[in-house]
Order: sequence, then structure tokens, then C-alpha cells
Amino acid sequence: MRFFIASIFSLILISGTLSTWGFYAHSLINRLAVFSLPEEMIGFYKPQIQYITENAVNPDRRRYAVEGEAEKHYIDLDFYGDSALQILPKYWNEAVEKFSEDSLRMNGIGPWSAYFTFLNLTKAFETKNSAAILRLSADLGHYIGDLNVPLHTTVNYNGQLTDQVGIHGFWESRVPELQAKDYPLWVGQAEYVNDPQQALWDAVAAAHTQVDSVLAIERELTKSFSPDQKFSYEERNNLTVRVYSREFTEAYALTLDSQIERQMKKSIKMIADFWFTAWVIAGQPDLSTFDQESIEEEIIVPDTKIKVREHDN
Repeated sequence: MRFFIASIFSLILISGTLSTWGFYAHSLINRLAVFSLPEEMIGFYKPQIQYITENAVNPDRRRYAVEGEAEKHYIDLDFYGDSALQILPKYWNEAVEKFSEDSLRMNGIGPWSAYFTFLNLTKAFETKNSAAILRLSADLGHYIGDLNVPLHTTVNYNGQLTDQVGIHGFWESRVPELQAKDYPLWVGQAEYVNDPQQALWDAVAAAHTQVDSVLAIERELTKSFSPDQKFSYEERNNLTVRVYSREFTEAYALTLDSQIERQMKKSIKMIADFWFTAWVIAGQPDLSTFDQESIEEEIIVPDTKIKVREHDN
């Protein structure tokens, strides 16, 4: 399995998707989720595994091109106070009635949006729409991955409130970039999710409990590293860029006690479970009869008028 992960790491690195769950982690997570699918599904998904892998990053690219996309990736639970999970309705219509849609969107709609994507995927299975199945599977994988990232659940999403700017990309990009090839990421076979909507909220709740450790450990560790030890410079796409040093990254990951690995594994399992559950709810259609023609690539054109909050560095 480690050789398998390393091969995927090399493939993604060479294909240029390593960038800023960052691009590399999203691609790897979606790819590995395919291998947890049952025999009845993997015959459809595996021939399209490159599409599932590469298009895992489309929702992030869409943030800069489609109005209303950015807020689908997070939810600032602490905006609502310590009782957020008790006062926030898990059903969208009830939440809109209680807080208004504009207010909800300002603070992130991740769990509700992921559930709507899941419903659309179920519909795509029902209508035997192969292109929609693949596109929505890739999207759903991205959104579920995001909901398992602690910093996607807090107003202090990039450490900007605690003088830790850059920690978002550090946690979800730099650490996986350097270490994920050695993670044992096999998660077993996909299982049916009895209550998908509640499962999404449970994932968000679990991720949010880890926000304090993500921030506190980086803050404490920084006291033991001088700036020139904490950061270094590397060549990326013919540019010299400032990055967290390997020594600081390794120390951070070690002190986190495999937190990032656990969240990646949780994402992989959850994505496979949700794909499987959508297929089951749709009546377990025979995917071998579905069209397997190549899928058109989504054209995403950035719009400079769209303002999104940045957290990649």
C-alpha cells in the first residue's frame, strides 16, 4: 500500500496538480475513495479514476469564477457561539427561516451544500447520467474533504486572528505534501450511511473540536524555532517560494499525533460511503450499462469581480 500511495503521489506531482486538503490532498483523497467501492460500482468508477482525481480540485477553482461557490467549502461554527450545533438547524429551509439565507452564506453553508450535492448525485444515478455522476462524485468528494478540515469550521480559518497567518495551507497542504506518501490510507469497503445529513454535521462537529489543537500546537512549537528554522525556500514552477521548513513541518505533524492522517482517512471513507449510499438509494442501477464515453472538461474562467477569502499561504 505504501508503494501504491507513493506511486499516486508521484503521478499527481508530475501532472502538476500539486499546489495549494490543498490540491494534492483533495486529488489523492478522491482517488483512493474509488478503491473502497464495491465490485458493482468500481467497474464504472475505475476507468474514470483520472477524471475523479483531477477534477477533485474544480470546486476550489470555481471559487474564483462562480458567485456563491466559495461559501460551500466551510462553515464558521464559532460565529454562532458555543452552542452552534444546537441552534443551527440541519435542514436548509429551517436554517434559512431562522437566520436568513444571506446571513448563512456569509458564514459558510458547507454541510447543507454537501447534502444537496449528495441528493443531486443520487438523482444522477437514477437518471443514468454518467457525466453528472462523475462530475458530482468529484465535487462531493471535495466538499466532504473540506468539512473534515478543522480550519474550515472556524472564523479564524487562517490564523489571522491569532497572528498565525498561513496555518491553513500549512495544515492541509504542506504537511500532506511532505508526509502523505507514507500514510497507510486503506480504509476498507464502503458502507451504507443511514442518515447522510446527520453524518455531515457529525463530521463538522468532530473537525471543530480539533481547531484548538491545530492552532495551539503550532503556536507552542513556534517558540522553539527561530524564523529561519521555521521557514525555508523552495523552487515551485520556476519561482522561489517561502514555505514551512521540513523540520518544522515534521515536528508539527509529530506533535499533532497523526491528526492529519486520521482526517484524510476519515475523508476517504466518508466519500466512498456517500457515493455508495447515493447508488443504493437510487435503486442500485447496473452501472455496467451506463455510458462510458469521455467526459468534457469543465471550463472555469476566473472572474476578478468575485472576492473570496484567501487561505492558501
